[in-house]
Amino acid sequence: MARVLIVGGFLAVIFWVYSIVDCAVQPATRHRGVSKTAWVLIVVLLPVIGGILWFTLGRLRPGAVASRYIVGPDDDPEALRHMSRAEQDARIRELEAELARLDDDPDATDQRS
Repeated sequence: MARVLIVGGFLAVIFWVYSIVDCAVQPATRHRGVSKTAWVLIVVLLPVIGGILWFTLGRLRPGAVASRYIVGPDDDPEALRHMSRAEQDARIRELEAELARLDDDPDATDQRS
């Protein structure tokens, strides 16, 4: 029984250290929920539970993008800088026409319900 506890404790320490290092080396864009500093503190102060929380809730998978970073082209200042004023005006006219068409179409409001 003592051997099981020693091995379990040793594995818990290895997991804890691995969790701290993994959390610390990930770029801030790969941390979900709270800031990078907060995640490191959670993992350090709650050794095994913090690591489990980090891997299940806090870490974004490679290639995944946090929803807070997804911005539509009309809301993205960088995309708007690359558009000419005429292109911006044309885009606004298109959106206004689409909204007017949706307002006039009674079936469109029924489908959204």
